[in-house]
Amino acid sequence: LVPTRELALQTSSVVKELGKHMNVQCMVSTGGTSLREDIMRLYNEVHIVVATPGRVLDLANKSVCDLKSCQMVVMDEADKLLCPEFQPIIEDLLKFLPTDRQILMYSATFPMSIMEFKNKYMPEAHEINLMDELTLKGVTQFYAFVEERQKVHCLNTLFSKLQINQAIIFCNSVTRVELLAKKITELGYSCFFIHSRMYQSHRNRVFHDFRNGACRCLVSSDLFTRGIDIESVNVVINFDFPKNSETYLHRIGRSGRFGHLGLGINFVTYEDRFNLYRIEKELGTEIQPIPPQIDPAIYT
Repeated sequence: LVPTRELALQTSSVVKELGKHMNVQCMVSTGGTSLREDIMRLYNEVHIVVATPGRVLDLANKSVCDLKSCQMVVMDEADKLLCPEFQPIIEDLLKFLPTDRQILMYSATFPMSIMEFKNKYMPEAHEINLMDELTLKGVTQFYAFVEERQKVHCLNTLFSKLQINQAIIFCNSVTRVELLAKKITELGYSCFFIHSRMYQSHRNRVFHDFRNGACRCLVSSDLFTRGIDIESVNVVINFDFPKNSETYLHRIGRSGRFGHLGLGINFVTYEDRFNLYRIEKELGTEIQPIPPQIDPAIYT
């Protein structure tokens, strides 16, 4: 189970690659795609389903997806899956599984919602903590105090000074994603954007093309923060500073993947300053003022 369609597609491709010599049959199923095709696919043998929770529950309720022999449930990005939007769906879904099923939860952050779920459904769970390796290792972080009206100019300056392989730029709303992408295009840079209100087919195409290097710059909402691995992303810019440490961790974690170095730059307004200090404290990390020159050796 994964929280977004994009992560479902990526995870299923990994499953297929790992299982190609084992005759493992994997099916990906998400909302926004053809339910009829999923139903037809389930007439054939399927060993692993990679899906968003709502779609699996829909298939289970229709008695199309038979889960009574399912031995294992893997919850990726569990903190997101146990948010108020998804948790009732997850709990309904578990009712279709045998009582001796195994549950595995993976997450970069463990808020109270996860602990409550664990205590209820996994009272004897083993915990494996890899946070030291998982957080912001290899990512150099800077902040720039800016006024709102200065942000686009500052972004243009960064484009001219940084050695960017690929960059993801985060905004706090769908509207601001589209506006910023338009501004970047007007500055003369090629730019993709992605957010939750786009048609699924369009989102898939943007994700695929960006991953394949068709464009160096992607403007995104928080749709794109979770678990998406694109090896060539070496710069992440918070055009809008996030409100909490979980979001910050997932965003900045887009750079420095696979043991590579990364650079995280945060535009911080006067109103953001307390969030900056709080996030530094909660994550036990240091976000430094941006220097006049950034050494490419720290992120390339």
